[in-house]
Parts: sequence; C-alpha cells; structure tokens
Amino acid sequence: MITFLVSVLLLITGYLFYGKVVEKIFGPDDRKTTAYEKQDGVDYVPMPTWKTYLIQLLNIAGTGPIFGALGGAVFGPIVYIWIVFGCILAGAVHDYMCGMLSEREGGASVSELVGKYLGTGMAYVMRIFSIILLVMCGVVFTKGPADLIAMLTPSFLDAKFWLIVVMIYYFVATFVPIDKIIGKIYPVFGVCLIVMALGVGGVMVVNPSFNMPELWNNFSNQHPSLPWWPFMLITVACGAISGFHATQSPLMARCLSSEKEGRKVFYGAMITEGVIALVWAAAGVTCYETREALQASGMASAAVYDVCMRTMGAVGGVIALLGVVACPISSGDTAYRSARLTIADWFKIDQAKWQNRIIITILLLGAGAVILTLDYSTVWRYFSFSNQTLAMIVLWAESVYLLNNKRNYLITLVPAVFMSAVTSTYFIVAKECLGQLNLIPYQAGVAIGIIFAVVLLTLFLLYKNKIEKK
Repeated sequence: MITFLVSVLLLITGYLFYGKVVEKIFGPDDRKTTAYEKQDGVDYVPMPTWKTYLIQLLNIAGTGPIFGALGGAVFGPIVYIWIVFGCILAGAVHDYMCGMLSEREGGASVSELVGKYLGTGMAYVMRIFSIILLVMCGVVFTKGPADLIAMLTPSFLDAKFWLIVVMIYYFVATFVPIDKIIGKIYPVFGVCLIVMALGVGGVMVVNPSFNMPELWNNFSNQHPSLPWWPFMLITVACGAISGFHATQSPLMARCLSSEKEGRKVFYGAMITEGVIALVWAAAGVTCYETREALQASGMASAAVYDVCMRTMGAVGGVIALLGVVACPISSGDTAYRSARLTIADWFKIDQAKWQNRIIITILLLGAGAVILTLDYSTVWRYFSFSNQTLAMIVLWAESVYLLNNKRNYLITLVPAVFMSAVTSTYFIVAKECLGQLNLIPYQAGVAIGIIFAVVLLTLFLLYKNKIEKK
C-alpha cells in the first residue's frame, strides 16, 4: 500500500513542479488562440478549461490505462516505476508539447506537425501511419466496451448487438460538431471515470483484506518468459506514454481558450491518466495472487468486471463499470474524429460542409468494421507497438522544434532516445513483428535497439551543429 500511495504522490508532485518547468520552457502567452481565430462551429469551438480538461482525459484514456496497466501487472509491482516516471518525464511532456504546438500551428494534426519539423517525407509516412493507428484505436475501443456492456444486460443483448450500437454512436459523434455531443456529455463521463478510479483504488487502500504488495519485496521481473525491456514498456502503452495522445491533443488545441491553460489540459490530463493506470496496475497485482491467475482472467473485459465486483460489490461494481465503458467509447469516437481531421488536413477537404464529413466518416467506420473481424489480442499488440512508435516520432519532432527555437530540448530529447531504443528493440524481438522469421537472439536485439537510438541521437546532434553554424 505504501508503494502505491507514494507513486500517486510522485505523480501529483510531477505535475506541480516538473509540469511548470515544461510550461516555462515552451512559453505560453496571451495571444489569441486558434479556437477564436478559426472558429467554425464544428471543430474549432472555444470551451472553458474545466471542460477541455475532462474531454482531453476521456479522449486519451480509453482502455489504455486499464487494459495496458493490467497487462503490465504480470511483470509485478515494478510496473509502478514505469507508470510514474514514464508519465512525468515522457508521456505528459509529449502530450503538452504536441497540444501546444498544434495550437501554435492553427490546430494542425500530428502528421502535419511532424512533416513541418522532420520533413515532407515524414509527413506522408505519419499521415498513413496515424490513420491506420487511429482506426485500430477505434476498433480496440469498440470491442472492449461492447463486451463489458453485454455482461450487464440480458443474454439476448449480446456483444454483437452492442458492437452495432457502439458503431452507430461512433458515426454520429464523429460527424456532428464537437460541442453537440462531446462537449456536453464527455465532462460527465470524465467525472465518472475519476470516481471509478477513486472507488477501486480507495477500497484497496482502506480494506485490510486487500494485501497490496510492496515494491521492495517484489523488486524483480515476475514474468518468467518475457523480459521487462521492452515488453513491459510497450504493454503499458497509454498508462505511461502514448502516441495516440498526439492524435487527440490537436482536438482540444482547437478548443483551447487560453494558451496558459495548456498545462492543466494536456500535462494534467496525462498525469490523471497515470493515476488511473496505477489503480489498475495495483488491482492486477493485488486482486490476483499469481501472474498465472491474472493471465487466466484475460486481462481485459472479464478482469475489469471481476476487479470491480471484488472491490465495490454489485452496486459499486456497476457504477465502476459504467466509467470503464464510457472511457473507451469516448476515446473510440474521437479516434475516428481525429482520423477524419487528419484526412481533411492532408487533402484540404472543407469540414464545414456536412457532405464531406459524412463521406470520410463512412469510409473510416467501414475500415474499422473490417478490422473488427480480426482477433482482439492481435489487434491490441499491433496497436501497442504502433502507439509507442508514433510517440517516439513525435518526441523527435518536438525536440527539433525546441532546438530551432533555442529552448531546452533535453526535456523531449531524452525520452525520444529512450523510446527509440524501446520500440526498435521490440520490433526486433517480438514475435508479432517479425514472426517465425525472428532469428535474432534477445541480447542482440537489445544491442541493435540501443545502436538505432544512438544513430538517431547522432543525426540530431549533427543537425544541431548545422543550425548553430548558421
């Protein structure tokens, strides 16, 4: 219990102190924001800070800090370390910088931001890559909540029925102006999500029947077949750092009423997500006596239902599950919405015309329906890897921005190098990436990943020298 409470305290302290350091380096001011300059009543709509914060939290949270944290819990309490320091030093910095850069660039999507700072070629790569990732996000955030709702309803309302219902909702929410559905009901869902996390976490702390393991008694990798590097760092995904967030931050950048509220909206939402991830990681290592028991639960919808019922009972469990259901659904529709805006930015398609919005929405949901036929666990693994790779690319773009503007680029450079080593190592050693063709030993894969990160760092330093000479 002490480890858990200290971890939560560290996250809050990170927001209060390191978050201010990051904010000072970027330098928000009193300029007129994009929300007012481009106000169109569809995607550019000024909103109050409390509302943009709650919407941002719902947009980025999804099933990531829940399913990802449960998956990370199979490695033991050491997962706390990655969630805490990943959030403070990497994830929240990544989200804040991306959101504020988008605000400064007229609400540009992440692919356009990467193209500006890493070159036109990377813009095309990121456009395709981010659209594929966003559709996969929509799929991940469709099946999970559908399965959970099916557990709470009569048997004739099965998961297939709720899949159709969720997809219909996604169509409506992706198509209509952001303030009509998202701006009205998502703040309520945001409160439900926070209450759910407080409920599950609070019961585990105050109820002596829950014996929360301490880090000092379990300071080792408890997964016998998978090394924590890079598998734990990839599995946790949204609970520590997430490229998906880079696709979501521009949505709220288009609604920000003041640049000086960016730390609360972007950095603060990521820290809140870190707390949620800690709760579910703690639930994974506390409610299941062994790693085998946690893995047997499926570490997804069934495990969430089981944890909620164990901690909060029947009534509290239903309330908690409502938060878990609202969370992924709210990220699923904004994933499709971000994909629509990415395509619109790419091909310069006017989104004020409803005909243009509806055509793109139908195409994206159709692609998602096809991916839904694939195995969920496979889609999640590819999503996790793609997610962290996108985060790595965005961190490099943010580093170039800070370098070009003569600001302290170390806040993004260090996590960029770290995530480059993580993602490249995973690509080499994970079976889902190279499959049966993977003949490279683990140690060699780690070495290659580190070399790849060093090469990227060298290229960055060469670019830095070039800039300084000019």
